[in-house]
Amino acid sequence: MLSIIIPTLNEENYLPLLLDSIKNQNFSGYEIIIADAGSRDKTREIAKNYGCKITEGGLPARGRNNGAKIAEGDLLLFLDADTILPAGALKKALLEFEEKKLNIASFKLVPIKGKFSSLFFNIFYDFPILLLEKILVHASMGILVEKELFRKLNGFDETIKLAEDHELARRAKKLGRFGLIRSTKIFVSIRRFKKDGWLLTALKYFLCEIHMIFLGPVRTDIFNYRFGSYFKKKKK
Repeated sequence: MLSIIIPTLNEENYLPLLLDSIKNQNFSGYEIIIADAGSRDKTREIAKNYGCKITEGGLPARGRNNGAKIAEGDLLLFLDADTILPAGALKKALLEFEEKKLNIASFKLVPIKGKFSSLFFNIFYDFPILLLEKILVHASMGILVEKELFRKLNGFDETIKLAEDHELARRAKKLGRFGLIRSTKIFVSIRRFKKDGWLLTALKYFLCEIHMIFLGPVRTDIFNYRFGSYFKKKKK
């Protein structure tokens, strides 16, 4: 079984899009676990209506870890709530994961809309992670990992404030085989880039990368990351 784990906080606008994309996959044998950090909108109600398991969340690392604790699957797929899976993604990803004998994998990312957004992601994310796949691994917004390996790693490091997903992948690579899935991609929202600014967001993640390489994981609020600050507010 595949356990799909999604941390949430006030995601009533985006979560249904992701859950519909999972429901419409030509794939069965999965469960969906929502790790909710105290949403005040209809996130939990939506999750219940879609038949998801619900557990208590927190910051993304804690939510993912809590979801993994109740997961029944041998494989864990961690997704952000503002992502969408293209048709056939699960079957393609799992087949490639098995054929390559991977223990952990991540995906290339495609913005939900916008030519500029696609070009930006190609230059600043997809191309670098492909280039550095064997040297300095990256895993963001979509991580597929064997539960046995995840447990050996003791999950995500909850003391890390930003890029805990990349840090997990780099620890995992020391114990298992990492690879980027090429047969499919993940569609992602650009809301954080629109709110914080494209260049400022790119600069923040570049500096975060430098921090991780030379100083180690980011365990302070130096980059002022706030989980749940990108949801859409309903107009009155």
